[in-house]
Amino acid sequence: MAKLAVAVVRAVLRPLVQRSRLQLGPIESSGTASILLGVAAIVLAAGASAALERATTALPEGLREARLFWLAIRTPRVEIATGAPSA
Repeated sequence: MAKLAVAVVRAVLRPLVQRSRLQLGPIESSGTASILLGVAAIVLAAGASAALERATTALPEGLREARLFWLAIRTPRVEIATGAPSA
């Protein structure tokens, strides 16, 4: 019975794997490699999404620190006198 189940799974999956193709710009693959690249792309997208989610919670703090740093290192502004010269 187990051998029959394995044979059925192979009969169903073999054509699917053989017909799988992936083309992303200059990268082109087929068969098992295309399935693995697709899975890798999904995992990469999930990781990037999680990293962006963590970064967005830290963004306001980072902007505040960058502003304070800029205020600390910038040179003082020179005021331009306007109006008539006093005599």
